[in-house]
Amino acid sequence: MSVLTEDREREGAGARMRPAWEEPPSGAGTAAKGAVLAVACLAILFPLWIVVVTSLSSAETIHRAGGLVVVPDGITFEAYRELLSGGQVTRATVISVCVTVVGTLFSMAVSVLCAYGLSRPGSFGHRPMLMTLLATMFFGAGLIPTYLLVQSLGLIDTYASLILPSAVSVFNILVLRAFFMNTAPELIDSARIDGAGEFRILWQIVMPLSKPVLAVISLFYAVGYWSAWFNASIYLNDQTKMPLQVVLNQIVLKGERPTGMSQIINTGQIHTLSVQMAVMVLALVPVAVLSPFVQKHFKKGMLIGAVKG
Repeated sequence: MSVLTEDREREGAGARMRPAWEEPPSGAGTAAKGAVLAVACLAILFPLWIVVVTSLSSAETIHRAGGLVVVPDGITFEAYRELLSGGQVTRATVISVCVTVVGTLFSMAVSVLCAYGLSRPGSFGHRPMLMTLLATMFFGAGLIPTYLLVQSLGLIDTYASLILPSAVSVFNILVLRAFFMNTAPELIDSARIDGAGEFRILWQIVMPLSKPVLAVISLFYAVGYWSAWFNASIYLNDQTKMPLQVVLNQIVLKGERPTGMSQIINTGQIHTLSVQMAVMVLALVPVAVLSPFVQKHFKKGMLIGAVKG
């Protein structure tokens, strides 16, 4: 009986000596966490609300508000209608969509093939190639050598300059490699016994088992291409080839007016601020729409791929 009593006393002492963060939250703690989360959500959603409401407001409403509109007073889609009527913003949006789709497919193809090759310990040049890729994460050639290389390849003023210089991310390759290394060796060995080659193993076995990480890395590449403006600003000289982010920079930060909309803005039918906010919304919509569909894969795709292996 004395031994049992001593064990129970030790357990009770250990329970009393637990750190504070391991204890169940009190009512006040739960309320405080809820208040902090509410403030954080409000800080994120309130600016977005202002942008959307201003883009949907008429010129009179914006004039009465003295700028950005917080409380809507009627809704009009005139700014979006004019922006998407076939002018500069429409062309830039189409260019951004095409560059994002083509660039994401190309980047994923290269990254998946590279990651799968590096995930096989017996592959040719496995260790030197891995060390070379890791070195590029810490040492870069710089902007001027990169520009000279793009120029020597004849990529200036071409859409390829928006894709090739940033087509591969070493971090994404390492995450894919770590995830591929977790594939059961028995499945790959059995496929080889059945006569399957490496490409068939990758396509029919490894990739179907790696859907979470493929979805996450695809989103990373897509957001990178959609949000990129620096490559276009230095590699493109033709204004008709500019993607949406460059046009957004010209309209919002530089105060330029979209091609063909100067007259309608001068007459007061549409306010300049409404046009600027509408362009911002157009740039935000694709990311806001796609992110929730990939959100469920983030934990499995990133944590497992980055920690294991």
